[in-house]
Amino acid sequence: MAKVQIVTDSTAYFTKEYAEENDIKIVPLSVTFSGETKDEGFPGEFEDFYRKLQTSKDFPTTSQPPIEAFAKVYEEILTENKEIVTIVISEKLSGTYNSAMAAANMTAPDKISVIDSETTVSNLKMLVMIANDMAKQGKSREEIVETIEREKKKMNVVLAASTLEYLKRGGRLSATQATIGNLLNVKPIIGLKDGKLIAVAKVRGKNKAMEYLVDSVPENAVAITVLHILSHDDARQLYRKLQEKFPRIEIEIDEIGPVIGSHLGPGGVGVCSKW
Repeated sequence: MAKVQIVTDSTAYFTKEYAEENDIKIVPLSVTFSGETKDEGFPGEFEDFYRKLQTSKDFPTTSQPPIEAFAKVYEEILTENKEIVTIVISEKLSGTYNSAMAAANMTAPDKISVIDSETTVSNLKMLVMIANDMAKQGKSREEIVETIEREKKKMNVVLAASTLEYLKRGGRLSATQATIGNLLNVKPIIGLKDGKLIAVAKVRGKNKAMEYLVDSVPENAVAITVLHILSHDDARQLYRKLQEKFPRIEIEIDEIGPVIGSHLGPGGVGVCSKW
């Protein structure tokens, strides 16, 4: 049995089945929409949220897990005489890291390491999988932390919105900017830089956006994941383009959940890469 337990948050977007089968503990962020607060949930459970987002005038807000949620998970693990490595969404995107750290300090700071992944979505998922494999191999908490701190520097996330509507509703764009951009068929490209989501480019049309996403993957990539929000056809198209360019890499396709996906909205696509 592994002597180190891996903990992460819901924005890694593991399926419920995978997390259970591989003994990865998930502490969920929450989403408040039209006065109702729910845990973010797992891939396969997001469609109702996005359908509501398409028709509602409200815009959701998201919240980090409370300190108590991490503390409860930690206490359960500690009874099994295990140490813990927690890897969470970038501190610049969420207060989740602070909650996880506070809970560690409340419970067993000498047995718990908390890592700011400086990323999210499938790259967070990939870091957790690396850590979990190491734990299964009997590696120490210190060895796992050292590896993850190194590997997190070799990753990239690039996302493209299908429409500017959700960036406008989330307060990232003015109504005028969104109207003009939509008329010109502008597709904003958003990237993760030093743990923070920033605008990296604006292109005209879906094809140019696809090209940009493909070109964002470095030639020395060893892992690639296509991301999408209710956009299966575009995800498959992007998958085929990437497969053509990187035939030796087994490319995955993942869904983006509400915490990250609200601002892009349905139709959004993206690419995570690791080198």
